Amino acid sequence: MARTGNKSLQAKLVLLGDMGTGKTSLVLRFVKGQFSEYQESTIGAAFFTQVLSLNEATVKFDIWDTAGQERYHSLAPMYYRGAASAIVVYDITSMESFVRAKKWVREVQRQANPNLIMFLVANKADLEDERKVRNEDGEEYAKENGMTFFETSAKTAQNVNELFYEIAKRLAKANPSRQTGIKLQSRPQERRRMFCCA
Repeated sequence: MARTGNKSLQAKLVLLGDMGTGKTSLVLRFVKGQFSEYQESTIGAAFFTQVLSLNEATVKFDIWDTAGQERYHSLAPMYYRGAASAIVVYDITSMESFVRAKKWVREVQRQANPNLIMFLVANKADLEDERKVRNEDGEEYAKENGMTFFETSAKTAQNVNELFYEIAKRLAKANPSRQTGIKLQSRPQERRRMFCCA
């Protein structure tokens, strides 16, 4: 439960990655606790909000779930510019989606806010039998590029909440507490000189 006097942050979070990697399913699992086997493709982008209360802060996420189709790729910078955090998602059963995830990472590193906190997410961990991308490969790539790595399953909810809580913690840590409310002494106190007997 959030303590009183807790700081509040509002953070723009963007999900990027190929079509069919499960970006929308991850967001719906986090925001609504739901999973649908047949999720329609996102057109352009979808917007969600969710609030997480940590000990150190209350974080309100403004989540932009971008479309993975190539024809919407040119719109992506509009969503990741000014974002505090990005999640680049790939599907463990698709090597192609992992290759494309690397392209997303390079693009975001080149064009987005330099203080952006980026996470690499290997989704569909429930499909272990169809795995094409080894866990170690994702982990190693994330480490080389200064990202945090998670394997998730929107279907089983594996690591979904943990992912968003970790992002919230990192954002709270990156935004040191600012005093809110009225400051009674906003300027350095003036020294009072008392003169006697000229």
